[in-house]
Amino acid sequence: HRAPVAAVATQDATASAKHWRRRERGVTAGLLSAPMLWLLLFFVAPVLYVASYSVGAIELFPTDTGVISLDDWRRFLGGGSIYLGLFWKSVRMSLTVSVVVVLLAYPIGYFLALCVRKLKYVLLLVIIVPFLTSFLLRVLAWKVMLGDRGVVNSALVSLHVLPADQPIEWLLYSQFTVMLVLAYVWIPFVALPIFVSLNNLDRSLLEAASDLGASRLRTFLRVTLPLSAPGLVAAFVFVFIPTIGEFVTPLLVGGTSGYMYGNAIQDLFTRGLDWQSGSVLAMFLLIVVAGLMALFGRYVQVRTVAAD
Repeated sequence: HRAPVAAVATQDATASAKHWRRRERGVTAGLLSAPMLWLLLFFVAPVLYVASYSVGAIELFPTDTGVISLDDWRRFLGGGSIYLGLFWKSVRMSLTVSVVVVLLAYPIGYFLALCVRKLKYVLLLVIIVPFLTSFLLRVLAWKVMLGDRGVVNSALVSLHVLPADQPIEWLLYSQFTVMLVLAYVWIPFVALPIFVSLNNLDRSLLEAASDLGASRLRTFLRVTLPLSAPGLVAAFVFVFIPTIGEFVTPLLVGGTSGYMYGNAIQDLFTRGLDWQSGSVLAMFLLIVVAGLMALFGRYVQVRTVAAD
């Protein structure tokens, strides 16, 4: 009688395991249904709609033909395209801002994570608190400081460094101004992933390097910097991707010299009323951003595994 009883018990255990697996899958599907529905309705569907409109598959205005065509894409990707040149200009500006921000934010994260013990989170909060105010107010404050009669020019005139009728004009409405304000905006937020990466660093590795006779500089170059590389890449991506499509800051402090790719998309959808060309520009930016996310995401994953 023992063999039939064991077989029945095994069947009951298998059935119970299958039941719990089905239940877990049902619970997982229920938990993911709302986020997935939100993602489909407010991201996937709009992206597909814009992509369809960029090739003329959808009619919105009487001037739309409703005929599928890649002419707008050919004009955009052509050698003499103004918008493509503007995109590469935005990429150069975003790269500059990203590199500068990472270089400036890394010492902040390093100091808070490895040099401060008791007050690290208090100091981190102090850095972030000013940035809880309105983004527009902070940008406009820079506009006031860097204007022809702003704080900087007025101080230089008071110190007799500049004549009163010859202010430094490139301080405002230039590429320099756009990159300066963007760097100011992003430094505290970029310091966060760097701080987290360094704060989770195994201190025993630093002690081992010191015991083996390595100097502080050699320990930093051979231990700290490689292990914090995933945080650096995450910080770089955190700045680079949003600033490519930035349009508010160039609109307020950039002028014609600081005009960026995001401003072109905004103008095509608002002033120009050329939604099909604007859709082409928006889709191209989305494709580039998706490719960068896939590339950097793979790099961060590999380096994280290697560091572990």
